[in-house]
Amino acid sequence: MKLSSKWLKGYQWLLCIALTAFFLAHTVGRIKIPTLQRVENILYDLRLRITMPNTIDERIVILDIDEKSLAQEGHWPWRRDKLAYLVDMIFDYYGATVLGFDVVFSEPDTSGGIDVLDKLAKAELQQDAKFLSAIAKMRPELSFDDKLATSLKNRPVVMGYFFSHHSEKNNELGMLPPPLSRSDGNDFSSLLFEAKSYVGNLAQLQTATQMGGYLNNLNVDEDGVYRRLPLITQYKNQIYGTLALSLFQQVIGMPSIKFITSDDYGDNRLEAISLAGFNIPVDASGNLLVPFRGRQGNFNYISATDVLNGVTDVSKLKDKIIIIGTSAAGLLDLRSTPVQNIYAGVEIHANVLSGLLDQSVKSRPTYIIAAEAIQLVLLLFLAMLIFPKLSVMTSAAAFLLFLGVVITMNFYIWTEHNLDTHLAAPLILLSFLYGLQLFFGFFFESRKKKQLGNIFGQYIPNELVEEMSKTDEEFTLKGENRVMTVFFSDVRGFTTISEAMEDPQDLCDLINEILTPVTHVIHNNKGTIDKYIGDAIMAFWGAPVHTERHAYSAVKAGLEVIKSLAGINARFKLKNWPEVDLGIGLNTGAMVVGNMGSQFRIAYTVMGDTVNLGSRLEGLTKQYGVKMIVSESTLAAAPEFAYRELDRVRVKGKSRPITIYEPIAEWAETSAEQQTVLKLVHQALINYRQQLWNDSEILFQQLHDLFPDDKLYKIYLERIEHYRQNPPEESWDGAFTHTSK
Repeated sequence: MKLSSKWLKGYQWLLCIALTAFFLAHTVGRIKIPTLQRVENILYDLRLRITMPNTIDERIVILDIDEKSLAQEGHWPWRRDKLAYLVDMIFDYYGATVLGFDVVFSEPDTSGGIDVLDKLAKAELQQDAKFLSAIAKMRPELSFDDKLATSLKNRPVVMGYFFSHHSEKNNELGMLPPPLSRSDGNDFSSLLFEAKSYVGNLAQLQTATQMGGYLNNLNVDEDGVYRRLPLITQYKNQIYGTLALSLFQQVIGMPSIKFITSDDYGDNRLEAISLAGFNIPVDASGNLLVPFRGRQGNFNYISATDVLNGVTDVSKLKDKIIIIGTSAAGLLDLRSTPVQNIYAGVEIHANVLSGLLDQSVKSRPTYIIAAEAIQLVLLLFLAMLIFPKLSVMTSAAAFLLFLGVVITMNFYIWTEHNLDTHLAAPLILLSFLYGLQLFFGFFFESRKKKQLGNIFGQYIPNELVEEMSKTDEEFTLKGENRVMTVFFSDVRGFTTISEAMEDPQDLCDLINEILTPVTHVIHNNKGTIDKYIGDAIMAFWGAPVHTERHAYSAVKAGLEVIKSLAGINARFKLKNWPEVDLGIGLNTGAMVVGNMGSQFRIAYTVMGDTVNLGSRLEGLTKQYGVKMIVSESTLAAAPEFAYRELDRVRVKGKSRPITIYEPIAEWAETSAEQQTVLKLVHQALINYRQQLWNDSEILFQQLHDLFPDDKLYKIYLERIEHYRQNPPEESWDGAFTHTSK
């Protein structure tokens, strides 16, 4: 059934509307398209890397339990008395403002041996008064947890702990800090992440400071990348904050927290968290987009051992916010982030805190979803109302313009308003809409293309018909003069080969095995096969499709044909067929191209002196023992290749001499040795044409010694010997006259 343009237009509208509806459903959260989300994540990461400030925040210092610290202070965990001393140094000696721990102390420190002494006091030595008295005196020194608790007390310290989604048998280990708020009276809490268990600090440590924040991310993206984290999480109807939020609360004076909600969706969902005038944008689940400053190292790292030993300059920690964490690979606190695959987890907390202090956190408020949906609908109407009215090139320009506008607006909103709007959905939808326009445009233009194929398809390769159908160029079968390049190839000694093959079918198969790969090479280089003449091929470049580099493509094809001979002969050897060799001739110049023939049969072909000379050059390959010869006009049109000058000749039927060359390879692919040989050949020919026989002979003999199988040098040595005995006429121009084709 043939479809009219009206029906095609209707189907086009339906498909575009259905496609847009599909993207809309993803945007508003009705369905999830995993591939689209992966692309969105990639574009999010790209925007983040392009726009991140890449500057060091001097306000925050990471006290790093690094490899140096482990080497000097011993393996982790360290004794709590050492940590107590570290805390004292941070506040009393260095004068830090706030301290946060990106580590958890969930188990008691028994390295002082007090537990062993207590067992003895309750058993064998329970009646030993001196022993019991000694234990009482030693206890303050050996109870390292008590020492750390004493050091933490009444100081602005935030302890770290972990939440888990999984219900453990003993789901409460250690102690949680006081919550930020109760969640049972908040409508938005139903959308928050809900922890099932936790690993907290020892009660005596957590009680000493009263402040804490969880360390882990309960919302890592599907690809394992740390792009966002829940700033708040609920556990047993209580709301708790992350380490960075608790540190921020400490820095700005411990204000109360307010939750800003929106009722746009009828469920009073969370929009932001407010502290003393600071509004922190979060999504309905309490997620915050991590405001990475750059790759790892955008905060000052100081080795913990240097602080313990007082080596660090006081000015580097005075009035700073300190986060104790680790970058040592052995302690496994490494994350995958949009800015770096291996990234210290402690620096993520520092990035979040820095973003909260600068109010530079990106947000996705509820109304953004509506704006994104409107954008998709607008793109639908723009694509359907504008693209069909434009030509192929103009519609491509309009498509690129729309893409540019979408990307520019997205970056403007991202950088100037700190809003994260989806970029993948509009870009991919626009691309699909444009693709559908091109697809249906193919059917709208099918008659024209079919007609073009019917006219040219019987003369030229299908690849060129397809290329012609995609352009706005006008093509004709009428005869015209064009500067083109013609190609002739012939199998050497084919008559002898054919006489030796008894089975005619084997001979046909052999011809096909030769012509097929050669034809592939010509087609791959955009050449037009003119005709097959037995074992010979005639082709040309420059028609019907105009191209400025027809000579380059022809020479490149000739070199590739020569390279293909090795594969052809390898297959022939397996079939016990004789090896074959080819001769190729190329010439560039003006020739007539068009439909030629009779009322019974016509062909799209070329003719003229340029074509005839190309055929003569192919014949000369046998005389000079080379596989390809090109004329001086081809060399001038394709200077990208290195050529060996062969001779100055007069071919049969021509009085004006021409210089002929053998292409070697593209200049970039030639070796220094090859270039040296070409210079020697050139100098030898200059001496030869100046009748400096001795100088010429020395160079040709040198070349002959290097390449004894090269026929060219032997030819010139014989000529020199001949001209010594029979000097040429005074009018001799150095050209050699060939009397056969």
